[in-house]
Amino acid sequence: MLDLKDIYKDYKSFLNKDIKISGWIKNHRKQKEFGFIDFNDGTYFKNLQVVYDNKLSSFEEIQKLHIGSAITVKGKLIESQGSQDFEVTATDIILEGDCPDDYPLQSKGRPTREFLREIAYLRPRTNLFNAVFRVRSIAAYAIHKYFQDNGYVYFHAPLITASDCEGAGEMFQVTTLDLNKIAEKGTVDYSKDFFNKQAALTVSGQLQAETFAMAYKKTYTFGPTFRAENSNTKTHASEFWMIEPEIAFCDLDDDMNIMEDMLKYIVKYVLDNCKVEMEFFDKFVEKGLLNKLNKLVTSNFTRIDHKDVITILKKANVKWEFEPEYGSDIAKEHEKYITEYFDGPVFIKNWPKDIKAFYMKQNPDGETVAAVDLEVPGAGELMGGSQREENYEKLVSRMNELKMDKSSLDWYLNLRKFGGCTHSGFGMGFERLLIYLTGVDNIRDVIPYYRTPGNCEY
Repeated sequence: MLDLKDIYKDYKSFLNKDIKISGWIKNHRKQKEFGFIDFNDGTYFKNLQVVYDNKLSSFEEIQKLHIGSAITVKGKLIESQGSQDFEVTATDIILEGDCPDDYPLQSKGRPTREFLREIAYLRPRTNLFNAVFRVRSIAAYAIHKYFQDNGYVYFHAPLITASDCEGAGEMFQVTTLDLNKIAEKGTVDYSKDFFNKQAALTVSGQLQAETFAMAYKKTYTFGPTFRAENSNTKTHASEFWMIEPEIAFCDLDDDMNIMEDMLKYIVKYVLDNCKVEMEFFDKFVEKGLLNKLNKLVTSNFTRIDHKDVITILKKANVKWEFEPEYGSDIAKEHEKYITEYFDGPVFIKNWPKDIKAFYMKQNPDGETVAAVDLEVPGAGELMGGSQREENYEKLVSRMNELKMDKSSLDWYLNLRKFGGCTHSGFGMGFERLLIYLTGVDNIRDVIPYYRTPGNCEY
């Protein structure tokens, strides 16, 4: 049995030959003496036209076939007289699984993305989401290929942890305790819980990945992370996937080199291996998408200190909604301006320490840390990283400043005692990358089954 992708790859080798294909009816146009079926088996983005006529003994039964039904087609691949290069003249069409008339994905009209979220289990059957999730698959492969080809060890970070990497406390608790009894008592004895301590779903695998970097030199995580953040924006989800490399003997400049090299590799790989899907996005989702992505692959990434970015923003002849300030974070409008100012991706580095995480390398000025965010045109922040603080005393001092509980992070501190070294890493939200790659602007539409406040279906 053939796959559609094989036919599209080299259809001439199958011309005038008998073939057998299995898949689904995307559309069915019936005439009195013949009919046309738009067929797809999921292995290629484009459909294949199947033509049948009343010479078939099963003609009347075939005419009754519904959109969405699973079928097996036997026939001959021939050159087409229509707009497509080739089509199949059917000698037999076998119904594998029927589909009722109230199937939600009829050919008339284009369903909204909001409607499709309500039937997310059917989304991959539509053109948009078929393209989105194939790009997701190919991009995931490209990420693994990049790191594997460059000698990284793939590290599976624990999903259940007692450590809050970001220190924000926005973690989903994991427990086997009877919550109704806790509600009655009003107190929680975590010593009687499953792990004998308070546990949660991870917000990041970074801290654990650092332990592997101290053994393998180069490691990376790629897996789900969780945030109990009550946010309903287009770019936030409660469950999402993160890519987090950690590299020993690597400073902030080296870290930026890897960030740039990795991103360019992934974008080019997707452009090369999802050509039909990317053309679809460029035509129907985001005009100019291909130009944007091709330009990124050949761009020089600017590197500039946070304070210098603030200076540029303050001098800009723009009426800001949020006034840029030294020592403060930057807003979306600032990210957009700065990428347009430099006409390309921008690394903003050396951030104020008070708005960054405890583990980041403290710079000699005592006010900033060796942190970096990558801003890209059309998307804003895409990646964030830092050189990690390798000095034991400085790390302890910073944790004390922030009044952090060090008892659950003694193992992390010990990395600085037991053969520690300069090391760096970064994180990239996979769904945020997919938003950038596809032009689909809502995180709910680039993850198969999204988890957001109030949504936990399937």
